[in-house]
Parts: sequence; structure tokens; C-alpha cells
Amino acid sequence: MSTPLTLDPGQALGRLPELTVIDVRTPGEYASGHLPGALNIPLDQLRRALPAVRGARGELLLVCASGARAENAQDILAEHGVRAMTLTGGTNGWAGRGHELHRPAPGTRASWSMERQVRLTAGTVVLAGLGLGQLHPAWLLLSAGVAGGLVFSALTNTCGMAALLAKLPHNRPRPADLDATLARLAGRGAATSSAEATDVA
Repeated sequence: MSTPLTLDPGQALGRLPELTVIDVRTPGEYASGHLPGALNIPLDQLRRALPAVRGARGELLLVCASGARAENAQDILAEHGVRAMTLTGGTNGWAGRGHELHRPAPGTRASWSMERQVRLTAGTVVLAGLGLGQLHPAWLLLSAGVAGGLVFSALTNTCGMAALLAKLPHNRPRPADLDATLARLAGRGAATSSAEATDVA
């Protein structure tokens, strides 16, 4: 029986203890609420994390806000021979089904979801283009460019603006945080290998 490529929230809930859950959102989004036990490895750091991801225990479940970034992460891992599943509807779908979200201790930074950041940025640029267009019609191309970008984003299920926003300091992991996450991931894999060796003996 082949491993499914997706799990719905109900299926994931029942299998959560046996899964390694990787949340590919930004650290701020992760801090706003994540699946219990999920490890935060932002999408743009996934290739760096490949050695640790390969050694993870059990099956991998990739999670983001709604599912698009997790699917991108799934494609990246597949290119490197690593099989992973995604959560249907992402963290939003999980919470929508009434399942628990974990949040770090008070004082940990949190930020808007990437979708909300994109909406704010796109709306601001469109309004700026329309306003500046009153001074010179050429500025209207700015608004038209954003509109075209949003259409392209919908058709391809990608988002260049989100990729750019993810590079801003408040959306990037601190090196020490990412190193600690990778160490935890490697530790899980080592513990599983040790347990399997004990069972064989």
C-alpha cells in the first residue's frame, strides 16, 4: 500500500504521534500557532535542512498556512528523493476543525500570516500606483503590474511577493533557532534508529 500524498486534519490527528511534522511557514507565523510537536523549518531554509530531514523518524508531514507552501516543500523534497505528505487545508484547516494549536511561551515574537502580509503589501502598492497616477499616467502601470502578478500567482499557485517578503528580517529564523530545530530533528532520527537496533537485537 503506497503512502498517501495528503492527510486531512482528522487523519493527521490520529497519526500525529508517529509523524514528524515540519511547519514551513516563517518563524513569526509559526509562533502565532502551530500543530503540536511541529518543527519550524521555513521553506527557504529547507534545502539547508535536507540532511536532518532525511534522517527524521517516521513519515514526514509538511504544513503551512493553507497548503500551497507545503506543496512546494513537498516538490523540493521529492527532487531529492525524500517522500513527504502535506496537510489538506494547512494550519487554517486544522484550526477550523477545532484541533489544538500550540503557541510558544509569552514574549516570543509573532507576526501576521504570509497571506495577510501579501494582501497588505499588494493593496498598498496598488493604492500608491493609483494615487501617483494622478500625477503621471505611467504610475498606473505599477497597479497593473500588481494585478497581473496576482493573476499569475493564482494560475500557478506560486507567489513571488510572498517569496520576497519571506526574506525580510522579521520573517527569517534566527540562526540559533534553526540550528536548534535541526538538532532536535536529527536527535529524533537517531533515537528511532537506536530503538530499531534494540528491537532487532
